[in-house]
Amino acid sequence: MVRLEAETDGLFALRFGPPYAPEDERGYLAALDAIGSQDDPFVLLAVFGGRGRLSPAGERAQALWFKATRHKLEARCRALAIVRPGDPGGSATVFGRLWSFPVTVLESEAEGRVFLAAHLPVRP
Repeated sequence: MVRLEAETDGLFALRFGPPYAPEDERGYLAALDAIGSQDDPFVLLAVFGGRGRLSPAGERAQALWFKATRHKLEARCRALAIVRPGDPGGSATVFGRLWSFPVTVLESEAEGRVFLAAHLPVRP
């Protein structure tokens, strides 16, 4: 299951977890495209439950997305909280090298929301 939810105050929540379906990879890549097309500042909560995997083609598409959107995300994304229970911290190291905005990996969505609250974009 993949969902991208636009919440209030510039927070986007990307969810990728069970139950998994054949169209999840396509949905995940479409969600990345939607995130990359944002024109206003935002923060991102990425919730990964279970161990969904991308195909080699999906991994390549994701890597190309990272490269293609890097500068725009640098300008728009204020912070990224990745919720990945049981992750030993490796994700934070990898994603922290991609962007200069704050990136953290946490065990719970509640922790992610607390982290992002300090980085929410100011709205007029």
